[in-house]
Amino acid sequence: MARIKRGLMRHKRHKKIIEKASGYWGRKKNVFSRAHEQVMKSGQYAFRDRRAKKRDFRRLWIARISAACRGTDLKYSQLIYGLNKAGIQINRKMLSELAIADQAAFQAIVAQAKAAI
Repeated sequence: MARIKRGLMRHKRHKKIIEKASGYWGRKKNVFSRAHEQVMKSGQYAFRDRRAKKRDFRRLWIARISAACRGTDLKYSQLIYGLNKAGIQINRKMLSELAIADQAAFQAIVAQAKAAI
């Protein structure tokens, strides 16, 4: 029976990891064992941060809405409570965009929320 040599598949596997690791610092970009460790860790970071990005954007939108509310003598929590009570369903992303781009529309929404409180 003939002997199976695995050089070709090993080379392909190593090359794939080294290509993913291009741009890393030091030996992490060209030594397979170090590159493999870093590619695996980078994948973990990417998985974690795809979820963290959603939280970060929500915090940003809330900060923007809160800053816009301060000018209208209303707290952020009171605004959200008033919107819920008035039956206005608008997400925080759109509310923050209105606060930045269209002050008049934001003021109208705030007035409706105040009336519902």
